[in-house]
Amino acid sequence: MVLAASTLTASDPPATESERHTVSHYMVVPADRAGAERVGYDTGCRDGRAGAAGPRALFFGAQEAGGRIRPPGTTTASPAARVGTDAVDRAAAGWVRGWTTCGSARGTVALAVNNKPGDGVDAGEAGRAWAALVERVAAVAPADRVVVAGGMDGEPGWGGPAWVRGWVAGYLDGTRRTLYAAGSADGCPPTDSPAGNGGGCLNGWTVADVHHVSTGAAPTVLALPQIYRTDGVQARQWAWISRWGARSGRGPLRVAGALSQQRACQQRSGCARTDNPPSAARTQLTEALNGDPGTRVETPFGVTDVAWPDDGTDNP
Repeated sequence: MVLAASTLTASDPPATESERHTVSHYMVVPADRAGAERVGYDTGCRDGRAGAAGPRALFFGAQEAGGRIRPPGTTTASPAARVGTDAVDRAAAGWVRGWTTCGSARGTVALAVNNKPGDGVDAGEAGRAWAALVERVAAVAPADRVVVAGGMDGEPGWGGPAWVRGWVAGYLDGTRRTLYAAGSADGCPPTDSPAGNGGGCLNGWTVADVHHVSTGAAPTVLALPQIYRTDGVQARQWAWISRWGARSGRGPLRVAGALSQQRACQQRSGCARTDNPPSAARTQLTEALNGDPGTRVETPFGVTDVAWPDDGTDNP
């Protein structure tokens, strides 16, 4: 288990870079300019002080028609206030300013949305709009300190594969910047399947669909899979997706890291057996991938643990 810096004692050895983890964030952004900038800056400043290297994501929620963004953890029926992309721009730029002001490390931040139903928004248009937003934020980020990327939390449990495939195509049409696929493999088989598409998942998804939106769509797409479950099933699902890619000639997954949610589970209830600590998420995924020579990872990858907004204690 990765210890928070405040719990280390003089006798504890410092964590190596491969043992540390970054923190990702569910971003609840106010509509006003100053408030959005402050939320982003405060989050980035805490991350900058922690200084953990590796990728992290800022999850802004779901895209809706008219350029509106619905906050994380909500549905179309939610009365939660929507914000415009200008508020997201301000919050993301604020994160960059906080990171560079309060720390000295070089970091990677993926600006992410999810595939929850979004009031009929067109997939390709949404992907291209998000690519434009990523480019705007990248333009104000010092390249020697911050790498700005896009992110898609695509989950079969939230809808069919066509929308996510269309979104990814739109994003790739709008930018060459890296896309981190921080999604899940809901219902996918955790072992070999004889089906040519690798086997079925939820809502009409196949292993081929998950592989496509997590690696296969372009060389700039990297997998940051959710490894929440303590029993290791998700790690085995993703290992089979990578194995299927290798065996089908599409290539193994390009794994940039693992995503855990221990901190978010500590903040909110409802995480029965899905509160993997970051170190366990890394170990499970590494061991599952290394079970096949075709998917073996040669170097340790990072892990990022997602958190809800709180009092500022959401960093390692």
